[in-house]
Order: sequence, then structure tokens, then C-alpha cells
Amino acid sequence: MQTGSYTYSPMEKVIWGFSAPERVGLELDRLGAARVFVVASGTLSKKTPVIMDLREVVGDRWVGCFDECREHSPLESVIQCVQAVRAAQPDWLLTVGGGSVIDTAKIAQMGLTHGVRDMAGLRMHIGVPSTTPSKVRQIIVPTTLSGSEFTNSAGSLDRERKLKVAFAASDLCARVVILDPAIAVHTPEALWLSTAIRSMDHAVESYCADGVNAFIKANTLQAVRLFFESLPRTKQDPADLEARVTSQQAVWLATCGLFRVSMGASHGVSYLLGSVGGAPHGYTSCVTLPAVLRWNESATADAQRELAAAIGAPDKPFWASLAELLDALELPRRISQIGITDQMIPQIVEYALQSPVVAGNPRPVKTEADVREILALAM
Repeated sequence: MQTGSYTYSPMEKVIWGFSAPERVGLELDRLGAARVFVVASGTLSKKTPVIMDLREVVGDRWVGCFDECREHSPLESVIQCVQAVRAAQPDWLLTVGGGSVIDTAKIAQMGLTHGVRDMAGLRMHIGVPSTTPSKVRQIIVPTTLSGSEFTNSAGSLDRERKLKVAFAASDLCARVVILDPAIAVHTPEALWLSTAIRSMDHAVESYCADGVNAFIKANTLQAVRLFFESLPRTKQDPADLEARVTSQQAVWLATCGLFRVSMGASHGVSYLLGSVGGAPHGYTSCVTLPAVLRWNESATADAQRELAAAIGAPDKPFWASLAELLDALELPRRISQIGITDQMIPQIVEYALQSPVVAGNPRPVKTEADVREILALAM
């Protein structure tokens, strides 16, 4: 008989399809917010009216804004945000942006809780999950499809070591998520579509994981269906808000397996293409997921057949349908297309063999030759 357990994240509400400024105001009123600090994408803050529109509804509760987040949430940018949040002493964070913005705000939330004041203090919390209740929580308005708003962990780039490092706390996820497809129209097309593949990666590796349960399988399978349906529609018509909100809901479903079952080599190698090679998160999954699915076929044949059937292509390998989708979306599928050079490969291979994420792959990755076989499928 199967046994197991599933721990839900302490998230209160997910709202979709409504105007973010309208719903932010209502939620702040409901929650009794008095001091609101905004963490935002610099592009949204400086080149669109989005943050000014939100400032109007926040009103005199606004106590500051940090809009200097950087791609991959490097530690240097994170500590600047921590210091800005502490100086403002908010009772709520309002975060608006993509995965790097959300991860930066999540680590700032944890830093405020633990009195972090400098880089040394921040480093003390790397890889050490916190169970201390957060002093502040967040309302998050995501503008990409990375899914960070739904999880209790955050990643940051340690530039010195060229490694992605993790922070975690029991209540690091958003308390309220607002999925506004109209704001997402400001997101560059390639960023929107590629971060969707990042969440597809979450769904697929969860579905194929050892020890996956019925709840995760049902949600992640539906996420894959919704992505295959909605992403081509967005590519065809960027103003199709119904397609965008469908993709946003797919992200919600796709994250239910994160940190509950083991991810695999697609995630593990993808992290390294980002940390060693500087490639954007979404693009790294575009490259690694089809390659790892091919390499894992012998270990995940049943799961991949179920995924292929779910998208209406039962007579074709799922990885091949995914490759066709990537081509239709004009996203990269080769390592050379995302800036990874031959000189970087030895370090990527070395780190992959030390990675606990790669170690969770359904087909064991044991040798340098194994890693190089996976990379060769992405070349």
C-alpha cells in the first residue's frame, strides 16, 4: 500500500484575471496593511505606468520601492534590497516582476526576519531552512511564468563561486498571488515564453520523479496540457489575455511538486548553465529539458507516454513534441544558442557530478560520460 504526505505552502489566496491595481488595493485593505514596501522590476518601474498605477492604490501606505533587482538575483543585489527593506520597516511587501525580482524579495523577507545587515550575515543563511515566522509577508504580482511566487525557497547567484545558492523558510511564498494577464503584456515575448518552459520543466520533472503521488501527477499533467494549448496562442497573438491567464494558471499547477519530489538532471544542469555560463533561466530549460527527456527514456518510458497522450500526440516521443513546440515559439534548443562555450563544459560537468539535484535524476547520472552524453543531446 502506498504511504506518504503532502505539505501545503502557507498561501492564502490566488486571484486571476482581474486588474492588479484594483485587487492590490482591496487586499491591502482586507489585510490591514499600514506600511507597504514595493520590490519591482526596473523596467516596469521606469518604462511603464504599472508601478505608478499601483502607487496610487497603495496611497499613503507606500514607504519605499527597490527596483534595482538583477538577473539571477546575485547576492550583491539581494543585500541592497535587504538593507532598503529594513530601512523602510514595512508591515507588507508588494512584489511586482519576474522570478529574479520575486527571489530577491523573498530573500529580503527572510533577511528582515533574521536581522541580516551585511553580506556576511546573508551568507550565514545559505542552505539553512528557517522555521521562524516571517516579520512580513508578500502580495506578489508575477509578470513572467517562472513560478517562484508559489514556493518557500529562493535562489541567488554567488558570483564568486559561479554557483546558484538557496535560501528557504517555511512561509517564504506569497500570502496572496495576483495573476494579471494585462500587466504581463509588458513582458518581452521571449522572456514570457521561455519562463513558461521553465515551469514546464517543473511540471515534467515532477511528473517523472520517483515517488510522485496522485495529486502531483494530476496537477502537473494538466499544467503540461495547458502550456501546449496556450503558448502557441500567445505567440500568434500577444494581446490574447485568455491565453496568458491560462499559462499563468498552468504555472500554479506546475509548482505543486517543487521541493516535494526530486527534480532531475534538467533542473540540475540548467542551474549550472545559468551560474557558470550566465544563460537566462528560461532559456536553460529550453536547452536541457528535451535533452534530458531523451536521455531518460529508458527510465521514464511510461510517464513520457502519458505526457505524450495528454497533449494529443501519443504516437510521437514527448521530447520530440516539446522540441517542435520550442521551434514554433522560436526559442533556443542548442547550448551554443544561449552563450555556452566549449571552455565552460568541463566546469559544468564537474559541478553536475556534485549536484544533489542531478543526483535525483530518475536515470542515475554517475560519470563524466553521462553528463557529456546529456550535453551532447543539447548541442
